[in-house]
Amino acid sequence: MKAVVFEKGKLLVKEVVTPKPKAGEVLVTIKAAGLNRRDLYTPGRLGNDSEALILGSDAVGVIEELGEGVAMWQIGDEVIINPSLRWYEESDIPPEDFEILSLPDNGTFAEKIAISAEQLEKKPSHLSFEEAAVIGISPLTGYRALFTKGQIKAGQTVFIPGAGSGVATFLIQMAKNVGARVIVTSRSEEKRKAALEIGADIAIDTSSHWEKELEHEKIDLVIESVGRATFNRSLAVLKKGGKIVVFGATTEDVVDFDLRQFFYGQYTLYGTTLGSREEFRACIEHLEKYDTHPILDRSFTMDDAQAALDYLKENHQFGKIILTI
Repeated sequence: MKAVVFEKGKLLVKEVVTPKPKAGEVLVTIKAAGLNRRDLYTPGRLGNDSEALILGSDAVGVIEELGEGVAMWQIGDEVIINPSLRWYEESDIPPEDFEILSLPDNGTFAEKIAISAEQLEKKPSHLSFEEAAVIGISPLTGYRALFTKGQIKAGQTVFIPGAGSGVATFLIQMAKNVGARVIVTSRSEEKRKAALEIGADIAIDTSSHWEKELEHEKIDLVIESVGRATFNRSLAVLKKGGKIVVFGATTEDVVDFDLRQFFYGQYTLYGTTLGSREEFRACIEHLEKYDTHPILDRSFTMDDAQAALDYLKENHQFGKIILTI
């Protein structure tokens, strides 16, 4: 079968051995796969001497073969892959054996994948294959940040620096679904306009004076993924007693902030990564209940995987990028 692999320092599209499902696994023929920033970072973690590893964490497909003992699925079922491995029940932290699909296991940028039957969910019927391909890392991360950690409620305001990311586009839609007010930032006027079109109430320029722009707003929750470049600016616009949830750091990881100002402000700081199967199922139910469709920027073929990753790295996208398989 054809797959996108990172091998000995190079990204290659090559023929690899088709996997066979073991006991408890299924073989899925992949229709489309979603890109995540994780796919940019995995090669750096592997190094230049690594054996071939198939990249990719999100995908949608059709079950082709059942391994021994699998009774919950049938051949021909349309399924999405839960990339949060072995984290089943909602909990404050994942279990010790938790991993994210594609490292160290082979991922989804391939014509087929053998994976535990426990990691599959039924494809939402209101979504196309391309839309369903991105129901993985981004919406699950956003759902846990917004609801499990952030506890957002109708009438509250959430502030999201960086409007164009895949997670941000899900956050905007999910927050609006439950009646929250949404404020976002972006350097791009085009992305600010796009954020308003999908439900954001206010979209401000990242380079503007946030405190002045938002002096009449009462921000209950900040969801941060940018890191050092925006963390203190985000904290400065958060109301006293508000919450800040961090799930990423696309700029520098290390942040300095005024501890005295923080505890006098009675702020709450949460960290979060991905989520449990329980939350993934709740996220899917949410998308179905509100007939929410992912925002897709563009698609690439598997042969153009390098171009797709380059496009993601340059932050051109508004929403998600997919590979058609």
